[in-house]
Amino acid sequence: MNKLQNIFIRNNGYSRMEELKRSGIQTRQISKAVQEGLLTKVSPGLYKLNNYPWDEHESFADVCNANKRAVICLLSAAAYYDLTTFNPSEIYVAVPHNTSKFKLDYPPTKVYYWTDKFYSTGIEEMNTKSGLIKIYNKEKTIIDLFRYINKTGEDVAIESLKNYMRERKKDISRLAQYSVICGIKEKIAPYLKGMI
Repeated sequence: MNKLQNIFIRNNGYSRMEELKRSGIQTRQISKAVQEGLLTKVSPGLYKLNNYPWDEHESFADVCNANKRAVICLLSAAAYYDLTTFNPSEIYVAVPHNTSKFKLDYPPTKVYYWTDKFYSTGIEEMNTKSGLIKIYNKEKTIIDLFRYINKTGEDVAIESLKNYMRERKKDISRLAQYSVICGIKEKIAPYLKGMI
């Protein structure tokens, strides 16, 4: 089991079935490790080490490792940046629109399939103790909240924008640029005008 644990530690707590097999680990050893609570199956072919020193971003890392194109978005990104006091019960994630169905048993996810102009704008990579996660930057997160204002709520969008505007490090020109790219310049303009 030491060999098995070392493989996971080298990979920030995660490993795929094919890598484990290449390292000489048998399928029955993996099944036994899952039964004994050493490993958890995240998605088909992806496992994680339970006693790894995970941080509060563990569930984001699970999602981003299960699908390498997954980007944390909307309410989850707003909560990550402390732009809102709302704490979503599921992970909001965006993938390219042509991605095959993406579902995890745990953590619960809400998946959005976005066309390239909405998907590829504003992606950042964050290094956490739980590993690398992809997440939209603050400006793109706010724009997306206004794009989905009828689904995620006007109160969260306004709260996030207000909190962003109070920050010393803000990029209003980037916010404006993203509002044009995402076609919501007219929708967000009155809110922005009232806060500048």
